[in-house]
Amino acid sequence: MALPFLNGVVGTAAMAKPGVSAAAAGELKNELQRLVREIAEEDDGQIGTYEEAARVLAALKQVTFAGRGVSNGTPRSPLANQRRTDERMDSASVPEHFRCPISSELMKDPVVLASGQTYDRPFIQEWLNSGNRTCPQSHQILPNTILTPNHLVHRMISQWCIEHDVSLPPLDNEQDEDKGLITVTEKNVLDGLLQKICSPSSVMEQKRALSELRLLTKCKRSFRALIGENDDAISQLLAVPSIPELSADPKVQEDTVTTILNISINETNKKIVGDNPQAIPFLIDALKAGRIETCSNSAAALFSLSALDSNKLKIGELGAMKPLIELLEQGSSSAKKDAGSAIFSLCLVHENRARAVSGGVLGVVLKAITDRSLVNESLAILALLSSNQEAIEEIAETGGVPCLLSIIRESSCARNKENAVAVLYSICMYDRKRLREVGEEEDSNGIISQLVQNGTSRARRKAAGILDKWKRTLRLHYSC
Repeated sequence: MALPFLNGVVGTAAMAKPGVSAAAAGELKNELQRLVREIAEEDDGQIGTYEEAARVLAALKQVTFAGRGVSNGTPRSPLANQRRTDERMDSASVPEHFRCPISSELMKDPVVLASGQTYDRPFIQEWLNSGNRTCPQSHQILPNTILTPNHLVHRMISQWCIEHDVSLPPLDNEQDEDKGLITVTEKNVLDGLLQKICSPSSVMEQKRALSELRLLTKCKRSFRALIGENDDAISQLLAVPSIPELSADPKVQEDTVTTILNISINETNKKIVGDNPQAIPFLIDALKAGRIETCSNSAAALFSLSALDSNKLKIGELGAMKPLIELLEQGSSSAKKDAGSAIFSLCLVHENRARAVSGGVLGVVLKAITDRSLVNESLAILALLSSNQEAIEEIAETGGVPCLLSIIRESSCARNKENAVAVLYSICMYDRKRLREVGEEEDSNGIISQLVQNGTSRARRKAAGILDKWKRTLRLHYSC
């Protein structure tokens, strides 16, 4: 159906008369609704239908604003628009064809999939990024994953927003990526799970809800962001293991610890979790008394939280170092790696280095290096602690020099050689006896000279410093 006034009714004479303008707008709206329904219902819509709808929309815009006596909508600040958006959305029923089929929310960046269906770009992109190669609506196998902007629908949504005084949501930027793509359904699911977790009516229901929350926070970054936005969620989660019927259940403790680990992956949540007075003590208690998987995940959570210096200090002050060292010594292979990573991160702040040394970390890492069981992490910890005089003295006195020399001789890893020679450098600068030991190894095998030639830049500097110190010591000896 071609409307007769499309070619001329939007002229000056028509727009000058309110009655004519209102009638024209009504007919245009009816025609636009028909065209939109046709586009929404047909999987293989014709391009002519889209073009006709675009013409009708343009004509409607001209008639509508001409009737108001303005060339565009009344200016309003973005902040004012944002404050009114929720109220306007509540009072105005968003047409279904303006909603993304995945999120059920007003589309911000509508795109057409190869199947012909229209989705909001971030949601369909996440669907595709998850490995799906079918259309969520039609289940049709996609010949490609190209997303084509649907300019017509975008203009129609913009027009609808103007007419209903609703601010079109801005497109997401890169800084918002970690927040995830949150849908109304996900918000409802989280609220439902938290209600079940806090409900005293059914222990089994609480356990199932906790287990489901663990899985969702692992798989969906949107749920991790959602929990951070809920002021009470973390406290409600941490209250579960203290429920008398659940306090002795190791699975409940493991699920809670792992959920905290998952939540802490979100950068914003690291501070939120760290600032909760219950969170870090709970993780430390789990580290001391949990099953091995629980201990491993607790160490991983502490490592994740320690990305913030403020959390590093809290974790050290609250007593995490000793149980982490015990896990490094006695845990499974994966648990040792988690503990080693956490210890290294915590020792990046000076205050925690003394705690690590007094907690016995040096003996544990030297044994690990000797056993070749956790060499990379152990050498990194030693190198970090080599600025601590007490640590250097203990390494020298407990057979650390031969252990480190063996790494330089045998290892094929440049980073491990770098860390080993960095520790040796610190030892040789104060201990003449150990310097002689290193010098004799150099005279026999030339391993320090080889590092000067072939090591990393840091390894070359440290190795050159050792050789210089050794040569000066020899000259002084012979001059006497």
